[in-house]
Amino acid sequence: MRRWILSAVLVFTASTLAAEPPKPDDREKSADKGEKMICKRFTETGSLVRARRVCKTKRDWEREREAIRSMTNSSGSCAGQGLSGGC
Repeated sequence: MRRWILSAVLVFTASTLAAEPPKPDDREKSADKGEKMICKRFTETGSLVRARRVCKTKRDWEREREAIRSMTNSSGSCAGQGLSGGC
């Protein structure tokens, strides 16, 4: 009698585990596109072989790009201001 109950419980447990859909891992859980990890390879100046790899989220790369863009636009140069002639 005990074996029959134990086997029924095991069969029930196995069937519920098999019917359960697979759970997405941590990378698939983040539906936000800004959280995607992007790695870039930068070659060191003066070297053909030596390089460094930098990994950041897409959002971090965009922030860095905007910071560089704002620094170059506010550096006092008139090249990015659309002024022609007497700069």
